[in-house]
Amino acid sequence: MTRLLLFIDLLSSWVGKCFGWLILVLTLGVSYEVFMRYLLGAPTTWAFDISYITYGALFLMAGAYTLSRNGHVRADVIYRLWKPKTQATVDLILYIIFFFPAVLAFIWAGWNFAKMSVMFKELSIFSPAGIPVFPLKALIPVTGVLLFFQGIADVIRCIICIRTGAWPQRLHDVEEMETAILAEQQYQQEHAGENAASGKGA
Repeated sequence: MTRLLLFIDLLSSWVGKCFGWLILVLTLGVSYEVFMRYLLGAPTTWAFDISYITYGALFLMAGAYTLSRNGHVRADVIYRLWKPKTQATVDLILYIIFFFPAVLAFIWAGWNFAKMSVMFKELSIFSPAGIPVFPLKALIPVTGVLLFFQGIADVIRCIICIRTGAWPQRLHDVEEMETAILAEQQYQQEHAGENAASGKGA
């Protein structure tokens, strides 16, 4: 079971990191437009299209990756005070009531939306450059499928946590600064007790 969960995490991670390179494309595109517009007085016709297409693709395809890292916004002030079993129970209920219905609707609507866009080879209407936008819209149902599989992995984690009282392993590559600080404080508290005990023994 752990292998399955980590495989889904790895898939979400791989997709998210691949599309993460679009940040460079977006940065270079916007920088080039600024240079051309304000220094040479010759704005491009494609900069706006490139910016929203690259950002849109990045935003879509990073969703499952963020979910795999448990990085979406939540009310941590309350959530972190609960025991893992309570956290898992609440998460499981919310996944069933809100997450899966929303993702399934996203896949269904996104598939119809993307199919029409690809069928007509849709181009951007925001500039005369005629940049194709159907590849971006084709990513919508793909995003939904990735979110669905990552949601299944998280539901399995919730069930395991409810049974065992502890969250199962996740892949980790980046931590928020607050998480690192809390872990460091906990480590120091544990070792402070050990040092005090060894000092008394001496």
